[in-house]
Amino acid sequence: IAIATVDGQLYSVGDAYTPFTIQSVSKPFMYGYALQHHGRAGVLKRVGVEPTGEAFNSIVLDEAANRPFNPMVNAGAIAVAEMMQGDSQKQRIANMLDLFSSLAGRDLDIDEAVFASELATGHRNRAIAYMMLNTAMIERDPNEVLDLYFRQCSVNVTASDLAIMAATLANDGRNPLTDHAIFDAQYVRDMLTVMNSCGMYDYAGEWAYEVGMPAKSGVSGCIIAVIPGQIGICVYAPPIDTQGNSLRGIRVCQEISNEFQLHAFNNRTNVRSVLRRDYRADLVRSNRLRTLEERTI
Repeated sequence: IAIATVDGQLYSVGDAYTPFTIQSVSKPFMYGYALQHHGRAGVLKRVGVEPTGEAFNSIVLDEAANRPFNPMVNAGAIAVAEMMQGDSQKQRIANMLDLFSSLAGRDLDIDEAVFASELATGHRNRAIAYMMLNTAMIERDPNEVLDLYFRQCSVNVTASDLAIMAATLANDGRNPLTDHAIFDAQYVRDMLTVMNSCGMYDYAGEWAYEVGMPAKSGVSGCIIAVIPGQIGICVYAPPIDTQGNSLRGIRVCQEISNEFQLHAFNNRTNVRSVLRRDYRADLVRSNRLRTLEERTI
């Protein structure tokens, strides 16, 4: 477990510095990059923001717009991956690594063995990519786009890295360790909104009900969660449930949310309590010195 605050403090327990691959937790950050460089309207042409009851790897598009439902499912993440800028594939891979390194505050690398495994077994993602080529949601060679997508999922991180990355979102897109501004606050809002409704696969609704904070999970067994203006949380515990979420990670986040009352819709101080006194202007004299004529009026 690792928790990072927006003022740059990091608290951790357990194997918080053990590396693992980021997997689907990469999706909201790539989405933020796409928003930052292509704008909200440009990204919405390719990827929607609606939750879906389908599995995260479903070969299904929004029938009305022929686009992926949201950037947290594989189809949406593949469409977003094509938006990584660069004049060559090598440059796009370098830009992707620079993005995640700037978010973590240190240089990150790719687990080549995991990447090779993803490349060898990712046939369902190939089907999704070719379907989107057919609907013009992607335009480049699907194999090239998938190469970048598989690499982004194979970036090595630790729980401490992900806590800092989550805290960057809590800090309006500015890394609390390096003070590097990565995302505009307006796009962080979009990222957190989609994470809140779509970030936990088919468990998203129950997560919002029980935990109540924007989050994203990955099949490597990690979960990140964000409390805007306060902290970023990462829990890493590899055993996952049938929906692809860390079993213990969910329990930890439930207990943290309950213990510290972090649910987004917990009762907050009533704004009326800021009033300390009220009075009528015709009963309380002004401190301003006025002429007799002014006082008469």
